[in-house]
Amino acid sequence: MITHLSIKNYTLIDDVEVDFQEGLTVITGETGAGKSVLLGALSLLLGKRADLSQVRGKEKKCVIEGIFSVAKYELQSLFTELDLDYEEPTILRREILPSGKSRAFVNDSPVNLQQIQQLGEFLVDIHSQFDTRHLASEAYQLEVVDALAENNSRLAAYTESLNELKRLKQQLKEELAAQQEAEKEADYNQFLWEELQQANLAKINQEDLEATFDQLNNAESIQQSLSEAIQLLSSEEVGSYDTLSQARSVVGGMKNFGKVYEAIWERFNSLVIEVEDVLQEVEQLSEKVEMDPAALSQVQSTLENLYRLQKKHQVDSVAGLLAIEKAIDEKLKRQLDLDDSITQLRKRITALETEVQAMASEIREHRLQVLPTLKNKLEDYLKELGLHYATFEFILTEAKDFREHGKDMLELRFSANKGIAPDSLQKTASGGEMSRIMLSVKALLALHKNLPTIIFDEIDTGVSGEIAHKMATIMAVMGEKVQLICITHLPQIAARGLHHKKVFKVNETDKTFTNITTLNAEERIAEIAQMIGGGTVGDSAIAHAKELLN
Repeated sequence: MITHLSIKNYTLIDDVEVDFQEGLTVITGETGAGKSVLLGALSLLLGKRADLSQVRGKEKKCVIEGIFSVAKYELQSLFTELDLDYEEPTILRREILPSGKSRAFVNDSPVNLQQIQQLGEFLVDIHSQFDTRHLASEAYQLEVVDALAENNSRLAAYTESLNELKRLKQQLKEELAAQQEAEKEADYNQFLWEELQQANLAKINQEDLEATFDQLNNAESIQQSLSEAIQLLSSEEVGSYDTLSQARSVVGGMKNFGKVYEAIWERFNSLVIEVEDVLQEVEQLSEKVEMDPAALSQVQSTLENLYRLQKKHQVDSVAGLLAIEKAIDEKLKRQLDLDDSITQLRKRITALETEVQAMASEIREHRLQVLPTLKNKLEDYLKELGLHYATFEFILTEAKDFREHGKDMLELRFSANKGIAPDSLQKTASGGEMSRIMLSVKALLALHKNLPTIIFDEIDTGVSGEIAHKMATIMAVMGEKVQLICITHLPQIAARGLHHKKVFKVNETDKTFTNITTLNAEERIAEIAQMIGGGTVGDSAIAHAKELLN
């Protein structure tokens, strides 16, 4: 419920602070006093688009702030969904800057219009005589039926399961698309994987293989070179080994003549030993070198296949090919996993569809049970409000697909007169009839649902006499269940309010502005008497006013 409203620099309002309480609050005032301005400011606070023309003084900003008690509405999850901090009470603020820029805040946190609009729907419900959007809406009509059917918990469970069903169907759609795409590449990927598998890459050392190829491919040249090296080292005529050995023997005769000669001998000795070692190794290599055309062909074939695969996959190493082989293998496995996942998804969807269908059927059953009661109660309300022959028809049919509120399609038909077949509200209900229907629906809902603050903006237009008394009684009863604010021109309704506010204009030398005040007991008598007597407030009007208030 709204507990406080502050309006600064908005059209005819300079600076107004007004408190609100539980129950029925009536707002009265002469035509043109600014009652609509008050509603306009509240609508702006709840997310209506701003207009710089609404700012009273263009040199300063317009600020509208409302304090709301939200504890009984259980809105914690909505605050979380809107990414807002939940606070009790909650403060909404709207600002229009002199530049024309608009800003909105919830508990001092900046928000966009969509956020404040979504929150506002749960805080205030504004109705005027010609506001038929809600009543004509199938969603709202189902909301009324479900309130009487006590379907809230069933609808919550249904919505949760339906959302899960939608999620699974979307997942299935995506996986089927992925499967279709995978199937296009499946044969080629399988071919690539088998080709890489046949290459036996895990057992290939490219560097060793290339060295082996070089050896086998140049075996004859290597053999010839090694033979020449052996000849040069060991030949009796020019062999380096024999020459060094002879030189060592010659120097050996001097090694005892001093350390310098001994050192020369040791160096010759080292050379001889080294050359001898090299000669033995070269001879061993020479013995191992063999020309093997078959082995050469095998190594050459392996290398050529390796180079071909590297070029094909645009890598330059065996490790790169192994990585590609692994990636292709994972793709193939994913396709198999996808097939299994799709099978499981279809099973889950089928089971969940059965579950959701059962939920929808249960919701429908409870709706059908309360429709006769709803019809009778609404018709009873309308009889009290002077529509003695009003008739409703609720036609509930089952849709083919699951819908937001079950599988039902609801058509509400109405007739206010004998001999006239019921038809849609927009076609058959006049403005005055629509106001009474709206009041009846809200009165009924107040008994079954925790409603937000309801504001009626002169929905009593065209009503008088006994019907006005009946309407006032209905509103007073509603006020026991919900915070109800009614802008009225009827004394009968004004007298039934627990709280009475008056909107009036103040004319000064250079400006006119709208103000609002809370009336005390004496002021209420005078206001209601004026409403009864028009411009003249006589004793009879005062007496009548006191009678109404009592």
